[in-house]
Amino acid sequence: MDDMSPLSLPRLRMKPKANARAVRHGAPWVYDNEIVTDRRTKAMTPGALAVLEDADRAELALVAVNPNSRIFARVLDGPGVTLDRAWLEARLRAALALREVLFDAPFYRLVHAEADGLPGVIIDRFGDTAVVQPNAAWADVLLNDLVAALVSVTGVKNVLKNAGGRTRGLEGLDDVSTVPVGQAPDGPLPVPMNGATYMADLTGGQKTGLFFDQRPNHAFAARLSRGARVLDVFSHVGGFSLAALAAGATSALAVDGSAPALDLAQQGAAAMGVSDRFATRQGDAFAALEALAAEGESFDVVICDPPAFAPSKQALEAGLRAYERIAKLAAPLVREGGFLGLCSCSHAADLSKFRQASTRGIGRAGRRGALIHTGFAGPDHPLHPQLAESGYLKALFYRL
Repeated sequence: MDDMSPLSLPRLRMKPKANARAVRHGAPWVYDNEIVTDRRTKAMTPGALAVLEDADRAELALVAVNPNSRIFARVLDGPGVTLDRAWLEARLRAALALREVLFDAPFYRLVHAEADGLPGVIIDRFGDTAVVQPNAAWADVLLNDLVAALVSVTGVKNVLKNAGGRTRGLEGLDDVSTVPVGQAPDGPLPVPMNGATYMADLTGGQKTGLFFDQRPNHAFAARLSRGARVLDVFSHVGGFSLAALAAGATSALAVDGSAPALDLAQQGAAAMGVSDRFATRQGDAFAALEALAAEGESFDVVICDPPAFAPSKQALEAGLRAYERIAKLAAPLVREGGFLGLCSCSHAADLSKFRQASTRGIGRAGRRGALIHTGFAGPDHPLHPQLAESGYLKALFYRL
């Protein structure tokens, strides 16, 4: 690491009308319209460190800078702190300590970005292998040090860099995935969760290969599924359906647009010895819901876990209409007294708006439901209290 002591760092000043108090109280982002920009600041290297000052030049924080992003500065620590290998290791040790309290096996999200004090950094752990998403320029610049600290703290043998996803594009970063340490697994890795076995494709799958965030919602749905016939729509690798089968569902049908994801779901069912109770249907989820209704099908439990229909404020209204339509199509497939689970991973659609759209869709289907449970991401996806985006996942469970 180069010298990153506070005395050697450039200064970055907030505008007089910018909310410096928010930064003092823990806000992790400073936008480009809050910074005094000139040729010097605009020429700063993406990922460079700086000391953030208020309009009166009082020091506020150690920040990472990216002139190519709307988020011009990400708060890393207090203004007098030196960012070095020891700093990275301390943050990772704190993240690891929490997960070791929460989980018996090393399969979890190890670092959830700002909420774990590593802005823009996602690390998912799969036993001896970790997948890192450095979604902020500073983490991309310091990737070698971050990986070395990760190996030192956790003892993982393999580290994969996943460069996919929309966020890196917004930061002006490349989309080149690499293997900084060890080697990529030859095939999908088995991941135990909620009594089920999931097959995670760490190199060709979605995101880092598996969605750990839904773990508590899988568990809640599984409790409803004992002795039940289950439909899992937007199933990915069988998240809700395999958990339901592990809990004693009589059958489960997984619907997804991705044939490779459904193949992994079938491999998971085979590993669990429940293939005889598991079926898949590949295709558009909306069309599949309409087809199942036309076929006269019905289920005790129906779960819909779509991708983010509202990934931004601009997409909010269209996204809410899509959530309403999903609820309207899914509700008729639920038997009287059965359960409907509806999920959203859109941070732009807050809980209230998502609940309104879902309830409206159920009503438009001619059904009435009581909301029995509201779920969120698991505790390995901690919420930064001053960053609404970190509380993206919502799950609503209705008894119809």
